[in-house]
Amino acid sequence: MSQIVIVGLNHKTAPVEVRERLAFPADTIGHALREAVAAEGVSEGVILSTCNRVEVCALAEDGRRGAEAVERFLSSFHGMPPETFSPHLYRLAGDDAVRHLFRVASSLDSMVLGEPQILGQVKDAYAWACDHKAIGPVLDKFFTKAFSVAKRVRTETRVANSAVSVSYAAVELAKKILGNLSDNTVMLIGAGEMCELAARHLLSAGARGLLVTNRTFERAVRLASDFDGTPVRFEDLSVHLKRADIVISSTGSPRFVLTRADIEEVLRVRKNRPMFFIDMAVPRDIDPDANEVANVYVYDIDDLNNVIVTNLEERQREAEKADGIVAAEVQAFRRWLDAQQVTPTIVSLRRKFEEIRESEVGKALSALGDADPRTRKVVESLASAIVNKALHSPIASLKRESDGRGPADKIAVVREIFDLPEEGGGAPAEGGGDGK
Repeated sequence: MSQIVIVGLNHKTAPVEVRERLAFPADTIGHALREAVAAEGVSEGVILSTCNRVEVCALAEDGRRGAEAVERFLSSFHGMPPETFSPHLYRLAGDDAVRHLFRVASSLDSMVLGEPQILGQVKDAYAWACDHKAIGPVLDKFFTKAFSVAKRVRTETRVANSAVSVSYAAVELAKKILGNLSDNTVMLIGAGEMCELAARHLLSAGARGLLVTNRTFERAVRLASDFDGTPVRFEDLSVHLKRADIVISSTGSPRFVLTRADIEEVLRVRKNRPMFFIDMAVPRDIDPDANEVANVYVYDIDDLNNVIVTNLEERQREAEKADGIVAAEVQAFRRWLDAQQVTPTIVSLRRKFEEIRESEVGKALSALGDADPRTRKVVESLASAIVNKALHSPIASLKRESDGRGPADKIAVVREIFDLPEEGGGAPAEGGGDGK
């Protein structure tokens, strides 16, 4: 009986030097997929390869042998002895595999809980499998279901709603203090990566303009051009500071870049319009005493980290709700998969009984001789009623999901009792596709 299996490793089970050796660059995916689905006992496959995980999802005739075939494929394709990576692998089948993909797509298994990139990476992996004809009806349904589960998790929980990076935390604090950011101008003091990320997020959140200053003016010019902003010479900082509503500072200065007196003077020129300072530097760039000035809000890196810790705790609470959604969706998918597995047996069983019915009705009508239409109808109706009643219990048993036996066991019993011919693995005959 066909079973979904997932074999892989991730940031929790393997160090980066193992993950990078098993990774599949984009230009190798087509060849890899063809080789994976050519493995013995494997009929469908999808490969998910990111910086944090490498996973092969396959539809296999047998779960254990399918996992072994995938492991051999990984060893062969990458030219690596199994013992170099096998201890880091997880091998999942059935409900465990279904639950795993649903959690991965919903970002419940990511290094950063709730991060949005993984869903796009799963969709890319699915699209590649579709493009290279490696996916069939079961994995097609499986992955499209995973996308809908991820959407439910993001819609019905707040697992991805709160900031868990320094740059996002800065934006969240800015919104809390200043409200709508559409009328606010941002100034960067320093042109490092943290400043750039915070600026990018603030502009995405609606901030209207950007000023950039740096001790090396050429760096300020380059960064400002990336955002269609305005470069400012460092010695002119005090002149232009009055234009900024949000100031992000991250320099290597050993002393304060802005003192309390500097900020008081700027605020006087601004007629006490609020200013929000994000100090990402260590040592600090902005005098913390400026917080005592009315309408001035100064947050340092520890304040931002406290926001992150609080938000991670909130995400973890929301993740528990998300796992409840995943559990319900795993059961729903199992019902669908079980139905696909038992359908060929039900069809075969009904076909056999219909052949018996037709044969016996023919004999009865022949024995009756020149029977009138009403008699023929009564005989045929009687035979159909007997067939339907005889089939009711075995078909109901095949469809029932809570009697302690899996569909494979019940299918085997029914086929043996009724002497049904062997058929394929029970997957539907055709299916379609959808979209690192």
